[in-house]
Amino acid sequence: MNLGIRLLIAEDDTNMGMILKAYLTQKGYTVLLATDGQEALDCYANNSVDACILDVMMPVKDGFAVAQEIRALDKRIPIIFLTAKTLEEDVLKGFEVGGDDYITKPFSMAELLARINATIRRSFDEDNPDKNVFVFGKFTFDYVRRTISINGSSRSLTTRECDLLRLFAINFNQVVERNSALQKIWKDDSFFTARSMDVYIARLRKYLKEDPSIHLVNVHGVGFKLTQVIE
Repeated sequence: MNLGIRLLIAEDDTNMGMILKAYLTQKGYTVLLATDGQEALDCYANNSVDACILDVMMPVKDGFAVAQEIRALDKRIPIIFLTAKTLEEDVLKGFEVGGDDYITKPFSMAELLARINATIRRSFDEDNPDKNVFVFGKFTFDYVRRTISINGSSRSLTTRECDLLRLFAINFNQVVERNSALQKIWKDDSFFTARSMDVYIARLRKYLKEDPSIHLVNVHGVGFKLTQVIE
């Protein structure tokens, strides 16, 4: 699936950057390499890029700042952070500024490749609004059959639960605004409807606990995001 896909890698460690470029080029990607945040933004502005891999700790502008500027221009492009930071607050910040995945150093090249492929695949799936079967983490969610399955066990969902989970799954790793969800699912954004949605959110979170890597996070003052955090 990597045929013709162009990756922007921003990594201030020259040796690491060259290793990443050589490996991903060997795997069939076209790789553009930047060594600081401003160079990454210039490279993004002057080239057609399909996905961005950003080191967090970079000179001039850090990866979070770069991601925010890119995300302001393109809501859909996949963004993956590379970082030595493992604090939960740093991981959450990465997702809040628009990141799709977060890989902590040290990591294996095989893991990086798998994460890139999965993130790009999800971005292609999100472009298909008629998609009814979703795979995230260990879950398989079948909207038509109204089931969510994990490790061979299946749970039936209500119509509202299905509609809400499908909205989050279509927008995996993207923030779904609260009012937008209310209008799309309930056609109403009144206080009482909002309280009803909170009940369904709580139910979905309970179901999703079966895979600790999958989180339905609250983005304060904005809405919700279905995402995957791998320790």
